[in-house]
Amino acid sequence: MITEATKARFAREVAKYPADRKQSAVMACLSIVQQEQGYISQESEAQIAAYLEMPEIAVHEVTTFYNMYNQHPVGKYKLAVCTNLPCQLRGGREALEYLEQRLKVHMGDTTVDGMFTLQQCECLGACADAPVMLVNDRDMCSFMDKQRLDQLVDALSAEASK
Repeated sequence: MITEATKARFAREVAKYPADRKQSAVMACLSIVQQEQGYISQESEAQIAAYLEMPEIAVHEVTTFYNMYNQHPVGKYKLAVCTNLPCQLRGGREALEYLEQRLKVHMGDTTVDGMFTLQQCECLGACADAPVMLVNDRDMCSFMDKQRLDQLVDALSAEASK
């Protein structure tokens, strides 16, 4: 549910664009909802569409196009493994499969304890460091072999238990 406080944040974003182009704030509005709720529900998409006076499908297209928007609740740590060609050639698929085994989840799922969500993503723009992954849409991890994956999962688990 989008609150009045959320709508006030939307208004600040919409004000950055000409009055007849308020739909341009769709990504900012989606980001605000995700910051507040952790993911973008269909109800939130509909409310954003109504606020921006645009078709719901147009908001949904943006939500589903970008990996940064979660369409379902995710774990404390979202691990997005790049499986685009350069990463594939240097072990991206193996990294994803190893994490599935280590975390006992399939791609797209969240661990039982709610700690990790495992996702596949397209190019992260760091092909020279392949295979790469992104943690929580902000921390890039490079050269992710089994040893580095174990170190990462162990460090995140330890951080979470503090």
